[in-house]
Amino acid sequence: MAELMTGKRGLIMGVANDRSIAWGIAKAMAGAGAELAFSYQGEAFGKRVEPLAESLGSDILVDIDVTDDESLDAGFNLLKEQWGKLDFVVHAIAYSDKNELGGRFINTTRENFRTSLTISCYSLIDVARRAAPLMQGGGTILTLTYQGSNRVTPYYNVMGVAKAALESTVRYLANDLGPDGIRVNAISPGPMKTLAGAAISGARKTFRLTEANAPLRANATLDAVGGTAVYLASEAGACTTGEIIHVDGGYHVLGMPQPENI
Repeated sequence: MAELMTGKRGLIMGVANDRSIAWGIAKAMAGAGAELAFSYQGEAFGKRVEPLAESLGSDILVDIDVTDDESLDAGFNLLKEQWGKLDFVVHAIAYSDKNELGGRFINTTRENFRTSLTISCYSLIDVARRAAPLMQGGGTILTLTYQGSNRVTPYYNVMGVAKAALESTVRYLANDLGPDGIRVNAISPGPMKTLAGAAISGARKTFRLTEANAPLRANATLDAVGGTAVYLASEAGACTTGEIIHVDGGYHVLGMPQPENI
């Protein structure tokens, strides 16, 4: 994979620290030869992202708030000025009130429903609208989802609804942007020990349960997710679009736990 992304430039959105899925993807992209830019939201995250970006030879950091049109416009205008074009965007952005990722789904508030769907789903449309004009020769847009989109996962609550909407958005964008040579896909890892995952009640139990029952008896790794992202964004994935690619040790195929765990 050392040269699969040589000559390609892309934006990585959603790195929080060195355990982020977005960071695993960034390392894999850089290792395959890609040139990267990073977005962050706010000074605190900027201080975390800057040394990580520098370690991969990136000096383009953009402060983008996906709930603010002016911030999005400024960020993508900066990329246009710096590079003139984009080959790929990795959208690893999601949010829900931690207090509602526990307890009963029926208690989801209108405000948090709106916020969760806006940041976790609509932001992909907003990003794609601005990225597409910079992908004149075609390109790739990647996002991250989770199986709680189509199977009830305890405590995932409104995030499951948001991810279901996100996956539908991937399909509609893939159809909309396909004539422009732009591919849109989502990667669906199993549970991982990330900052975002830790916000969900019962995360440790979910991690252990998946590891014990997945056909490969293993959870996803950052390297595995990163390798999948490289495939999807490189010419190796030239005919793949509108897909939800599972990187979860095969857990998504199960109908019940393994016999030894019953």
